Amino acid sequence: MTKLNELPFSLLQFYATAPYGCSYLPNRVARSQVATPSHLIDQTTYGGLVRAGFRRSGVFTYRPYCDACRECIPVRLPVAQLAASRSQRRALKKHAGLVAEPESLTFREEHFALYQRYQAARHSGGGMDQDSRDQYAHFLLQTHVDSRLIEFREGSAYGPLRMISIIDLLPDGLSSVYTFYDPDLPGASLGTFGVLWQAAQCAHLGLPYLYLGYWIRHSKKMAYKANFRPLEGLLQGSWRLLGEEDFAASD
Repeated sequence: MTKLNELPFSLLQFYATAPYGCSYLPNRVARSQVATPSHLIDQTTYGGLVRAGFRRSGVFTYRPYCDACRECIPVRLPVAQLAASRSQRRALKKHAGLVAEPESLTFREEHFALYQRYQAARHSGGGMDQDSRDQYAHFLLQTHVDSRLIEFREGSAYGPLRMISIIDLLPDGLSSVYTFYDPDLPGASLGTFGVLWQAAQCAHLGLPYLYLGYWIRHSKKMAYKANFRPLEGLLQGSWRLLGEEDFAASD
């Protein structure tokens, strides 16, 4: 794997943040490594950073850099080998009526209202449920790479808004930045459907990987990614297929 002191990464600077409280695991202290300046991170460079375990939040490109924890494992789906489970196939069938349309990365009150409802229902008390319009826009609508906002509506392009996905186009795949959806729809499996839809888009575009961010075994928010198989993880600098021993491992 390309090292951070090699081209094109050698044009960038990397710094570690001060410690802060971990958002995913209780009683843990986290740090991040941030790549700067953002204007030098073009599409190719960003793709290399994602392969090295980085993610994007707005214009900030970062990866976990914790002193005493390695729980955050970057993961990706090799979409050609994706084997949907029975429940995942049911999710595809259940939401087959959703219409996906790309929209510009501009602020819309309808989107923000859905984001607020999702955060209040799924991540209450985590801080993001109190995001202002500016915080929402900085998080999801600012980008320095090729990013797409996808609306999912019921039945037609004018139907009820059910889900929003922000995805980045990479040289070797798509990166799933963030998805939020209607938390009150009875019997829905929108999160599962969203991942499978993105994987299908990778296949349609001839891209081998869907990058899903970090899998954190002991975090309820992040452990769901292990439901999609096969799953590759970045461990000790190399991508490899995760096996049952990885999913079953514990502290």
